[in-house]
Amino acid sequence: MLNSLKIAVGQHSDKGRKKINQDFHGVSMPDDALLTSKGIAIALADGISSSNVSQIASEASVRGFLDDYFCTSEAWSVKKSAHRVLTATNSWLHSQSQKSHHRFDKDKGYVCTFSALVIKSTTAHLFHIGDTRIYRLRDKSFDKLTEDHRLWISDKKSYLSRALGINQKLEIDYSTIPVEKADVFVLATDGVYEYADTDFIVNTIDSHDVNLNAAAKAIVDEAYAQGSTDNLTIQIVRVDDLPQQDATEIHQQLTEMPFPPILEARAEFDGYTIIRSLHASSRSHVYLAVDNETNTQVVIKTPSIDLQDDPAYLERFLMEEWIARRINSPYVLKPCSQSRKRNYLYIVMEFIEGQTLTQWMRDNLAPDMTAVRDIAEQISKGLLAFHRLEMLHQDLRPENIMIDNTGTVKIIDFGATKVAGVDEITTPIEHADILGTAQFTAPEYFLGESGSTRSDLFSLAVIIYQMLAQGRLPYGIQVSQARTKSAQNKLSYQSVLDDDREIPAWIDHTLKKALHPNPYKRYQELSEFTFDLSHPNKEFLNKAAPPLMERNPVLFWKSISFILMIVIVILLVSK
Repeated sequence: MLNSLKIAVGQHSDKGRKKINQDFHGVSMPDDALLTSKGIAIALADGISSSNVSQIASEASVRGFLDDYFCTSEAWSVKKSAHRVLTATNSWLHSQSQKSHHRFDKDKGYVCTFSALVIKSTTAHLFHIGDTRIYRLRDKSFDKLTEDHRLWISDKKSYLSRALGINQKLEIDYSTIPVEKADVFVLATDGVYEYADTDFIVNTIDSHDVNLNAAAKAIVDEAYAQGSTDNLTIQIVRVDDLPQQDATEIHQQLTEMPFPPILEARAEFDGYTIIRSLHASSRSHVYLAVDNETNTQVVIKTPSIDLQDDPAYLERFLMEEWIARRINSPYVLKPCSQSRKRNYLYIVMEFIEGQTLTQWMRDNLAPDMTAVRDIAEQISKGLLAFHRLEMLHQDLRPENIMIDNTGTVKIIDFGATKVAGVDEITTPIEHADILGTAQFTAPEYFLGESGSTRSDLFSLAVIIYQMLAQGRLPYGIQVSQARTKSAQNKLSYQSVLDDDREIPAWIDHTLKKALHPNPYKRYQELSEFTFDLSHPNKEFLNKAAPPLMERNPVLFWKSISFILMIVIVILLVSK
């Protein structure tokens, strides 16, 4: 049985000496599927005492976070998911204050401090704004993990400098720390941590390890006894087990179904009839088939038997369908739904009647710019569908792009795709650093750096360059050989311009920028790149404009004469 994330929780909240309790707290522990992809979420909010509606803000913040976080895409990282939810919550709270009669007084609106902890795999993700706190207890060491957002005017007087709902723009602290078994995390409001002694908290947790709820109540009671005048809330979270799998266990899980045999035309296979083989390599076999239930043509991809002992390969193979099901774009290959049981390991995708971009380029050695722009725009839209889900394709090349009979472009093959949300899950399986095809791979990968959306943009720019340069590469074969920053700085871009082709000079400037070895000097957005493929960039026009003497010599000399006249007048007046 594979280990999974398990925690024990103790919580207690009391209004204390206040009339109402403006604190709110909660924990959400999902089932196995979401437990792996999203983790466990713990949240605590503290309303500000100067507002008589901040308890609404506290409850809305905690409930919204615990509910909405698990509704975000499984492909998103914890950081992106939580920030999206908290940004929406902050906007709602701020708008509620603006609609009320408290809109001119930040201390009386829908405002609260907030701290949240998301434990996913073997990492804790911390989100914090205000003066609630998160601590970690490990081996008797009680460490504060958050910083209070308070502005101190004097030794006794301070103001809350940051909180949910105060401003329209949200600024929230985010950090991550590795988690170990038996770690204890404590979330507390200032009504608790300002009055309960650290040693008392540590000893109480140790002595109530079987009943953490009792520990939480004892700590709240102690803070109250020590004179706390605020609401009191504490959450104690102990990590009892972590997902620890070895490669053998994962491999067994991945290979529960047998590998299909090599399939021949007319063969009956799991409710499909094989028509013919479309592609075969050392990594996979691709077949055109007919679904006997729906009588529709589909593509079946089976893994290579030669790689059945490679868990990293099998993991990527199975991820292809998972990725395809989460992307909804007319420019990305989609999977086929299948209700019947599978008896073998394979994936089923839509059949695209058309040709690869590789073949299209062979058939169109000198394509006009309109066709090139159209293809670039469609590929860009497909890539954007990946990037919105925090996915990087990482293997964009002409062979992985199809053009159907209507001229629609579709990105295929997701075997190298990197998914931020999945990448956060700890695994003992070792993955290759570079999965794409060398001549289309961005230079940063060869330095061992992580890719970004600008890496996919580089690959797209290489494809556009090849379409215009009849197969040439912008740096020849030098990119894959440049494995240091120094070597990459020496890379020399070869202009796409050709005496035999009518290619605008500003197109070359656009490609050169998109293909810069330094990712931070490329376009930051795909839309910027595709826009500049159709419109001359102002930066280029300003740089490319000839000097005034060449453009208008008469105006140039008139200007010089006028300046000289002014100088002479000044000299005469000065005498």
